[in-house]
Amino acid sequence: MGERLRAVLPSVFSVLLALAVCWVFIALTRDAEKATLAYFRMLRGGLGDWPMYFEGGRITVLTRPLGEAAIKAALLLLTGLSVAVAFKVGLFNIGAQGQMLVGALAAAVVGAQLQLPAVLHVPAAVLAACVAGGLWALIAAVLKLTRGVHEVISTIMLNWVAVSLVDNWLSVGPLRAGAGTNLSTTGTAEIAASAQLPRLLGELSRLHLGFPMALAVALAIWVWLSRLRSGFETRAVGLGSEAARAAGIPVARRTAQAMGLAGALAGMAGAVLVLGTEYRYPGSLGAPYGFDGIAISLIGGNHPLGVALSALFFGALRAGGTLMQLEGVHKSYPELIQGLALLFVAGRLVWVSLLRPRRVKPVAPTQQQPAPSPEVPRA
Repeated sequence: MGERLRAVLPSVFSVLLALAVCWVFIALTRDAEKATLAYFRMLRGGLGDWPMYFEGGRITVLTRPLGEAAIKAALLLLTGLSVAVAFKVGLFNIGAQGQMLVGALAAAVVGAQLQLPAVLHVPAAVLAACVAGGLWALIAAVLKLTRGVHEVISTIMLNWVAVSLVDNWLSVGPLRAGAGTNLSTTGTAEIAASAQLPRLLGELSRLHLGFPMALAVALAIWVWLSRLRSGFETRAVGLGSEAARAAGIPVARRTAQAMGLAGALAGMAGAVLVLGTEYRYPGSLGAPYGFDGIAISLIGGNHPLGVALSALFFGALRAGGTLMQLEGVHKSYPELIQGLALLFVAGRLVWVSLLRPRRVKPVAPTQQQPAPSPEVPRA
């Protein structure tokens, strides 16, 4: 338990330090009272206005902020898991943003073009997004395994290929709403009602099925990595590919499987965004959730449950960022907190050295000199 706690504390201390530093920034540019009020508004915007509710306010002062926090947390969780799964096999997946783009477009096309009952339409759209994202990630895996191309380079370049392909051509050209007509629109057609993720609280909140789906995926990833043979082999490849190969583990297969799964998770994030809130692929997805997944994964220690906690926390902060504007603080301030937390996590060795238990150097016992024997008087 002590080792597990010492593994978690660096991330916790990094987040707390980031919160403190950002509070100081606001206090220096405004004042300490404004900084404190801005933080309270951020918490109320993400966790609900509990004082107003206990004073007789409507339940929506709780359900709407919590729903917005859950929506953002679901996207951060899926992209964070995408990065974490690739890390487990020793790969750095910076391409979650591009994988999310192609997944979102696939979900939008299936949601708009197919006519299916809801019980089949939603799974079909999500599956299409997962397949598209997985295939996009496998390009980097194939380049890595066959030509030795580093995945950081290939995934970064594939991000821009996805942006050019999806945002600059398909969504404004062949796949745009009203393609072939004189309508001047961007983005795909709206998905059918049968493809929309159902809202869990009706009109009380925008909370939809994507949030529990993301939590279930995180739990499944944890079970796979910790309980199944293929998950153990995946972690073994990440710890040492040559040793894993010597032990008979199919390194190439596990690497490709992990990268494909990482892309599928990012593609699922795109499906959750399109089917849950956007209801079509817009001209551009805007928020870079794929890049945010890198920070969420590293802060969560690349552990599925840690990634879930990190996503929940920053999802709440980012949902509450809008209310910070009432105190003159930009709504993107939670992203600064997230970035600083990642920077402090990068200095993990400092935290580890501070948390390492100090060993008391044993004191060598002093050797006692034997007492001199009394001289015998001579006769």
